[in-house]
Amino acid sequence: MPDLAITEDSEITLHFAVKLADGEVVDSNFDAEPARCRMGDGSLLPGLELCLIGLHAGDRREFAISPEQGFGQRNEDNIQTFRRSRFAGIALEEGLVVSFADAANSELPGVVTVVEDERVTVDFNHPLAGSSLLFEVRIVDVK
Repeated sequence: MPDLAITEDSEITLHFAVKLADGEVVDSNFDAEPARCRMGDGSLLPGLELCLIGLHAGDRREFAISPEQGFGQRNEDNIQTFRRSRFAGIALEEGLVVSFADAANSELPGVVTVVEDERVTVDFNHPLAGSSLLFEVRIVDVK
């Protein structure tokens, strides 16, 4: 079997770790089964996909990804305030993840950041928005 390089339409199997700039690991599958995905299918960040182009099975690399190449910059417009009555029956506390339906009726998670007597503030930014990330990858297979 030829030693294939990753291209824009490759199917790849890989181990990965996502780290914050200070080295804290926020996600990893190095101690589990490797992930399998197709380049361009939306399962990997576009900035990471660009870094993977040209790699081969067996390659191990670490890449720095800027917020713009990752989960974007934080957007203050993604922080919304709602009437507390909208959350009837929910034990609200800061850090609670709540789910809403967006305009396309898809699930839109948000994190409760402020709970007041009459209002609740929810942040819909991705938790890693605004963060520079380090991705460690080990390519297992390329098809």
